[in-house]
Amino acid sequence: MASLQKVPGGTQSAGAGDDPKVVQSKAAAEAGTPALKRVEFVGPQVGKELASDGALALLLVVCGIVLYLAMRFEWRFAVSAIIANMHDVVIILGCFALFQWEFSLPVLAAVLAVLGYSVNESVVVFDRVRETFKKKRGMTTPQVLDHAITSTISRTIITHGCTQMMVTSMLIFGGPALHYFALALTIGILFGIYSSVLVASPLVMWMGVSREQFIQVKVEKQEAVV
Repeated sequence: MASLQKVPGGTQSAGAGDDPKVVQSKAAAEAGTPALKRVEFVGPQVGKELASDGALALLLVVCGIVLYLAMRFEWRFAVSAIIANMHDVVIILGCFALFQWEFSLPVLAAVLAVLGYSVNESVVVFDRVRETFKKKRGMTTPQVLDHAITSTISRTIITHGCTQMMVTSMLIFGGPALHYFALALTIGILFGIYSSVLVASPLVMWMGVSREQFIQVKVEKQEAVV
């Protein structure tokens, strides 16, 4: 059995099984008045979880990077790379705090991505440093570091340039959902080049890296004289 409900501007037929809220929202829409669809509330608990989970994720990433670099190279390289990478993170967070930009989960994902991106650049430079120490014995430590940076600078420009082109497209055409994510990536990419070249390498030299740490001295076995 159908019933009629009178609304401003006319009547509307409704079935017996129709939801009264749906009928009311339809009537309000036809009358030109706004209807309340849904109410959402984000409390301080969500922000607390975001901060704690983000700090835990950042700590795990840092520990993983330290272990990886310590096993592949040496502890001096691991410490230098972590200081350089945390330098990038501090700059990103400082920019967001200075300009009062919104810090959300996509921005946290961008910070973690910048950590992995920066450590990749540091690994490339450090690998060339180790290779140069083994091959060119007449160079001093500053000369080895300069040679490693110079020989990898073309790769750095091409890689970071191509990545920044895609990030710029997200920044311009991604809309509000990707704006701060792309902005954090842009800051991280720009300062990642600076930190890998001008922060990590001088720190390695300051910590006393040398050729002897990469060259294994062969000990000749003395034959027993009968």
